[in-house]
Amino acid sequence: MDVDFHPAARSSAMAPPNVHFDSANDIEKGNGPVDSYARRDFAYPSPSTPFPSNDPLSPNFGATAHNNISALNLNTPIPPLSLDSTKETPAPEPLPTPDSASSEDVKEKKVDEAQAVVLATLANEEIKKATAEVKHVEVKQPTATPQSGPQATKWVKFLLFFNTYRKLFTLVVILNGVGLLMAALDKFPYARKNNGAFILGNLLMAVMMRNELFLRGVFWVVNKALAKWPPLIIRLGATSVLQHLGGVHSGCAVSGLAWLIYRVVTLCMHAAINHKAVIATGIVTNVAIIISVISAFPWIRNTHHNIFERHHRFIGWLGLLATWVFVLLGNAYDIERGVWDWSGHELIQLQDFYFVLGMTIFIILPWTFTRKVKVDVEIPSNKVAVLRFERGMQQGLLGRISRTSIMEYHAFGIISEGKDAKYHYMVCGVQGDFTRGLVENPPTHLWTRELKFAGVSNTSTLYKRGIRIATGTGIGAALSTCLQNKNWFLIWIGSDNEKTFGKTIANMIENGIEPERRILWDTKKLKRPDTMKLLKDTYDMWGAEVVFITSNLQGNTQMMEGCKMLGIPAFGTLWDF
Repeated sequence: MDVDFHPAARSSAMAPPNVHFDSANDIEKGNGPVDSYARRDFAYPSPSTPFPSNDPLSPNFGATAHNNISALNLNTPIPPLSLDSTKETPAPEPLPTPDSASSEDVKEKKVDEAQAVVLATLANEEIKKATAEVKHVEVKQPTATPQSGPQATKWVKFLLFFNTYRKLFTLVVILNGVGLLMAALDKFPYARKNNGAFILGNLLMAVMMRNELFLRGVFWVVNKALAKWPPLIIRLGATSVLQHLGGVHSGCAVSGLAWLIYRVVTLCMHAAINHKAVIATGIVTNVAIIISVISAFPWIRNTHHNIFERHHRFIGWLGLLATWVFVLLGNAYDIERGVWDWSGHELIQLQDFYFVLGMTIFIILPWTFTRKVKVDVEIPSNKVAVLRFERGMQQGLLGRISRTSIMEYHAFGIISEGKDAKYHYMVCGVQGDFTRGLVENPPTHLWTRELKFAGVSNTSTLYKRGIRIATGTGIGAALSTCLQNKNWFLIWIGSDNEKTFGKTIANMIENGIEPERRILWDTKKLKRPDTMKLLKDTYDMWGAEVVFITSNLQGNTQMMEGCKMLGIPAFGTLWDF
């Protein structure tokens, strides 16, 4: 199936949603594409076409006018009427009077001449008026194709809001909340005696849910164990849980903080038998973790990335150090005798010690893969930088890059033709200071973690056939799946994609994805598509089991709501890392 669209031969069956946007920048600004083939839908009067019957120069203008015009000597040329309303129309030349004409004939012809002048003047006034109207015609550009399909109901919007991320977060917080309440009411003796294990166990799980090595292992096991054979609902559930493990991360972090507050409050209530140093380190640990948790709130993380990174990372490291001190001091101080015991015999038998040791290992481990690597930068336009790194990658991975070794890391989707390819690429759309700097001051080297983390596309191997739809720079996270898996169909919606994103990306698509497996919708040549119609038609035609979406917030929301209403399994973009 050849789906090469162009304005003259666009299929009505594939005419799609008003959801494509030129790039992540254009979406945020609300800029819409402008059709390059817009035309002016009006016409000037044709000399060969008679004027309407109310025109004074028309033969149908009236019996008297018709007779008067017919009586004129039409052999004498009359200067043509001007259609330029800014110039005066010359008066008709006087009509010759034959010498043999009688005085009555002369008078009659003078009357005819006067009437002709009046008629010509009236005609010119009509032409001036018509020309003026034509000059002030407002030319309207074609609007976007209307969105098709039913509007999302409040229930559908709620289901998309209360997604697996929030379900996992809620489950973790409720379970910990019940345990904490029972401990506070003295109904959970184990928790009262070992609340340090609940603190550190939650914090360890929070760290693991953001560790590249651990998550790559989880994705590998799921992809190997559930590839294609189980019922679709099980595979969709597996993808959903893997995509939303951030809910476990957030839930465990909040719960660990709640248990820590409970522990410190308990110490303060029994300050007479606890050493002040233990209480002080507990308070410091509390403050550090509170700051780290607050800095990760979505409205801070998404709008003030550098503030989030500095506080969540460096204050988090301070919290880890304080946790070590808190665990060591709490274990070393003997409450019953009121003395310090530094032998450490009991320390290695405590759950707390192994939990905090695991936290330390999982926090340090990713940094051991950090390298400064060579990068080649292609700048096809002032909107995009295409970065090229050495060695190939499997599909569905994302990488973090920075100009420094420990600060300001940004995540981008990875494009690669396979593990054996010579290069992999990142498409970086200009959205902030970091990405703008890649265009204005291209680097020769960047810091990155060579151990990449897995995204939702990494689970594409679970499905027999699927659709990968992307808008603008979203192609960076989408393209590898279609390059490395012949059972996946690519839909890419963007404005003048080859000019904006360059020959490298265009050639990879041309050489790696057959025409029958792709739709490249150029909004500069075509109107914004009816995305849901395009997606639904392609979904049915391709026999897909699932749709993966990479777009900006507005486009992602519209497509996710549309797919939910149409019963199409879909996974969209997340902004939780």
